[in-house]
Amino acid sequence: MSTPQPPKPAKLVIGLFMKNRDLLTPLARRLIDAYGGLDLVSAWMPFAYTDYYEPEMGAPLYRRMLSFRTLISQDALAEIKTETNRLESGCIESGARQVNIDPGYLLQERFVLASGKNFTHRISIGRGIYADLTLIYTKGDFQTLPWTYPDYADPRMIAFLRQVRDRYVHAVK
Repeated sequence: MSTPQPPKPAKLVIGLFMKNRDLLTPLARRLIDAYGGLDLVSAWMPFAYTDYYEPEMGAPLYRRMLSFRTLISQDALAEIKTETNRLESGCIESGARQVNIDPGYLLQERFVLASGKNFTHRISIGRGIYADLTLIYTKGDFQTLPWTYPDYADPRMIAFLRQVRDRYVHAVK
């Protein structure tokens, strides 16, 4: 028989992509107010793996990743996704989103994103939100999965997430 254990706290990581990079500062301030200070911020990365969002958001699109100092409960991910959806809704212009916000969390062994879309590998976590196991950490590095989005498999993203993981490991010691 397995003995239930409380889940470990997780490192909150939020990705934002947008055409208008000036939106980052006000959105980051709102996220900091909600989730605490930033621990790490990625460089701007071109969002170049799909043109799916271009009809709505325009082009070119850029991604920035934010990592937060304060650890979160893994159970909080559905609520955080609900809140980031509200932030996205506040950035609609002429019926089109100006930003896409992807919250997730990182543990030593995995990186999980929240999604409002169900799929075969996603697990419901409440509030109409699903957990997407995006990357696993094994054999000394992050490994992609068959469904990992190409931008999360990008070497620049993996390098950023390695830094976040290093800080997480240090924080939980």
